[in-house]
Amino acid sequence: MSHIPQTDFAIIGGSSTFSIRFPEDIERDDVTVLEKGLVFDTPYGESPTFKLLQIGDKEVLTCRMHGWRPGVVSRGQASKQVFWVLEQAGVKKIFAEGGVGAINHLLELRDIVIPDDYIDHSMRQDIGFNSPYLLVMRDPICPTQKDALYHVAKERVMEEGRYVYKRGTYVNTDGRHFESRAEVQMFKGWHGDIVGQSITPEVYLAREIGACYAGIYMVVNYAEGIIKDWAHKDLKDIFFQESKTIAHILIDSIKGIDANQESCECLSLRKKTLLENYFSE
Repeated sequence: MSHIPQTDFAIIGGSSTFSIRFPEDIERDDVTVLEKGLVFDTPYGESPTFKLLQIGDKEVLTCRMHGWRPGVVSRGQASKQVFWVLEQAGVKKIFAEGGVGAINHLLELRDIVIPDDYIDHSMRQDIGFNSPYLLVMRDPICPTQKDALYHVAKERVMEEGRYVYKRGTYVNTDGRHFESRAEVQMFKGWHGDIVGQSITPEVYLAREIGACYAGIYMVVNYAEGIIKDWAHKDLKDIFFQESKTIAHILIDSIKGIDANQESCECLSLRKKTLLENYFSE
């Protein structure tokens, strides 16, 4: 098993970069793969494979598809493996990405949303490290990272007539199936804007380990009953054609921030529990 390197930054890859070798396929001179094939022993089983990257002057840990490995480990267990590794590495800033369905009628295919809130409709329960903290989720997304993603994404895609939104509510479901029309209408009534399967438990685990977290999500389909029935061809085209767009945005966003956590309140939203004796027994 590999030794966990120490770094302030991490990228959790999702479906938007799954169709390419990230970062090799974007062929940037300012990005180098330092190590690959890194697997670590964790208290929750063997971790997914990580790479250690050099992005500008920063070292960055990254893994594919949220660490999910169908038939090998549950999604919840995979998330615990990933975030345990990131905690041991001392990561302070986590970026994530993925594809989502549009609930909000204003959203079109290939639009980009950087949500600032979420609704957890998953059935994955009690996924955490049993650490002695109260996790305050009033501001779950790091504003510094959100702004970095927004400005980079806007500069890259708005010339193409696409929109980038830095506010929105992400409704998290379990999948693997898509949602029904009735469920989507319920989510719309809850003021959800997009629907996907990854922001939780990641946003909880990031707060628990004391890391800042933000994600960027491309609209890959209309949710059921919204605008029109989605087409598999559209989904396939976006899956294969837009990966490099998201990859460049993630890399440029990492380059544009530092590891300082004093410019946001993310750390202050992790409080010591009043039940310390309960956790120490």
